[in-house]
Amino acid sequence: MTTTHHHHVDPVVTRERLLGTESRWRRFGEPNPAGSESSDGERDYGVFGPDSVAWEVLLHPATIVFQSAAQFVLQLTYKPIFAGVRDWDPISRKARAGELTIFDLFDRAQRNSGIHAPMWLGDTATARRVAKHLANIHAKVAGDVIDAGDPSLGSYSANSPRESMWAALTEMHTMLWVYESLAFRDGHGPRRLPDEKRDQFIAEVAEYCKLFPAADEDLPTTMAELQALYDRDARLFGQTPSMAIIPSTGQNYAELVEESMQKNRHPSQYRVRVQLWFQNSLFKLPVLGSVSGKTRRSMHLTRRQELLARSSLYWMRPLIWVLQQPPCERYFMRMMWGPDAVDLIRHARALRRARSSRQTPF
Repeated sequence: MTTTHHHHVDPVVTRERLLGTESRWRRFGEPNPAGSESSDGERDYGVFGPDSVAWEVLLHPATIVFQSAAQFVLQLTYKPIFAGVRDWDPISRKARAGELTIFDLFDRAQRNSGIHAPMWLGDTATARRVAKHLANIHAKVAGDVIDAGDPSLGSYSANSPRESMWAALTEMHTMLWVYESLAFRDGHGPRRLPDEKRDQFIAEVAEYCKLFPAADEDLPTTMAELQALYDRDARLFGQTPSMAIIPSTGQNYAELVEESMQKNRHPSQYRVRVQLWFQNSLFKLPVLGSVSGKTRRSMHLTRRQELLARSSLYWMRPLIWVLQQPPCERYFMRMMWGPDAVDLIRHARALRRARSSRQTPF
């Protein structure tokens, strides 16, 4: 390591560091897959289970490949979540100290799917353990100012019913959009699910929300109810230039991130740049084409950017198909979901296959 770097900073990225080991994703021990035997001898299928629309959506190769790129698109247009990242995330703390590297940014994105996978694909005890871990982490993520440019928005708290509900809803709704817009299935191209299956998906997601301190009376169980919630909280969605201002310091979060990454550049980081190009440039086009027009408008895309995103669903279609094929999917599954999630995904797919053929895989 060169002496020009702060002693906390390791700018060198090896292939081993890029891939990581189980410890990068694992929290509270090895996850038990859905379908494990519970203490009473019954099989425990966790929050969703093999007959759920949620698993149909989650386990499709298109979702596995594009989920990491899609995760934050809708989620970060929800202003309280962006404020929490801006004020409390390790990325922000490291950027303020001048210790952030491009690997830190990648590591944050890389861990996201894999840490959530045990809640989606594990048994109930596993899901609750990981939800508790996330609640512990988020306990301090609260602040008086969501947007310095609009004090009327008030305060935020990650573990409040409103914020925890929207974190789960935005994460899951984005996956549904990706599935409907990008997933080749049953010998056909991508297409929208029937209304009753979309409603079932939202009802299942409401059960997932209950892992967190979400207010039961607010949880939507149909698409119409979800839409009403978006309308109710419309002021809390969107992006403004003043959102980047860290209230406690007056600094610009986006500028700090960029300055610190430039300061801590290293030739070996090309590995990360290639991976982030996939996630943040190439994949982001069809992801932006998949989300709702309202979401794109709230991101203030130019007309050209919007046209490029929407048209990418057509001109990128051959590539979108290729990325869902086993070799590509395996690569992105291991890179962005981690070893534990790879096992959980394989296990859950075996359960679904067994259900469809009416056999027991174990």
